[in-house]
Amino acid sequence: MRRLLSVPVLLLLTVGLSVPSQAQPTGFTAFSFLQVEPSARAASLGGAFSAMYGDDVNGLFYNPALLNEQTHRQLSLSYLNHLSDVNMGFVAYGHHVEALGTTVGGGLRFLGWGDLEGADALGNRTGSFRASDLALTLTGARAYTDQLRYGASVHLIRSAIDDVQAVAVAADLGVVYLVPAQALTLSASVHNLGVTLSNLGETDDVLPVDVRVSVTKRLQNLPLRLSVLGYDLTDPGSDLPEATAADNVLNHVAVGGEFLFSEAFQVRLGYNHRRHEALATKSRLDLAGLGIGFGLRLARVRVDYGYNSWSSLGGLHQFTLGTTI
Repeated sequence: MRRLLSVPVLLLLTVGLSVPSQAQPTGFTAFSFLQVEPSARAASLGGAFSAMYGDDVNGLFYNPALLNEQTHRQLSLSYLNHLSDVNMGFVAYGHHVEALGTTVGGGLRFLGWGDLEGADALGNRTGSFRASDLALTLTGARAYTDQLRYGASVHLIRSAIDDVQAVAVAADLGVVYLVPAQALTLSASVHNLGVTLSNLGETDDVLPVDVRVSVTKRLQNLPLRLSVLGYDLTDPGSDLPEATAADNVLNHVAVGGEFLFSEAFQVRLGYNHRRHEALATKSRLDLAGLGIGFGLRLARVRVDYGYNSWSSLGGLHQFTLGTTI
């Protein structure tokens, strides 16, 4: 690589993207940006979104089988103000093809690092440069029975720093089982199965493979939808240093609740234990790992906001705007 990252930027790269809600113990790779939440609604729920069946087209990022007739002509645009000058944008769109009985969709994830200061191996500054990450997604899903759905996504992924880049092709596979009489949804999926075509450096950039299972339940006597996600199940037990047995379990669990005050207004709360353990300062009460947010529906427009605490590093604000084209 012609330019080397400065120490502050390297820390941001390593810490800033290796401990989001779907983070893996393997740490930072060129493709770690795939683990960042693509929607404000999901972010406010701590990432517990894989079994949220309905009309939210962003579900295609969490389980391709979530894409369905209700997402027909749904367009979603999201923006995440990350740490420092890092900004992320997300786009998702769904379209139901009645003749094929299939719902197809597309997605885009983009991360811009802003202007970065470079230095050579001796510490001499070499000027500024730019870095960016991009993932293009194509998804298809259909019903196998009235209750069982299946789907698949294909991703073209690129991560570039200055004049070098890492490229990969990956796929997601998922199934969703619906129990409408009990307002219950069960979900299982595997993410980022693929091959790396080129690397940023001499070390292989590994795709963040993730196996997830999830359940969502609308409570009968309360306007509350609860969701529990088990994630990163490919490598249980190898988590943060000095983690207890309880932590090793909780580090693979995210929980979220959506309070359904009306069709037009929802309030959301979520918690991710691994993020809390990775970012919390032990000297005080710390809200790291906590997500909050709300959703508004105004005619054909949906507005979602999510906030996630990153302790002393600050907080992440995320906005999603959705509409029917």
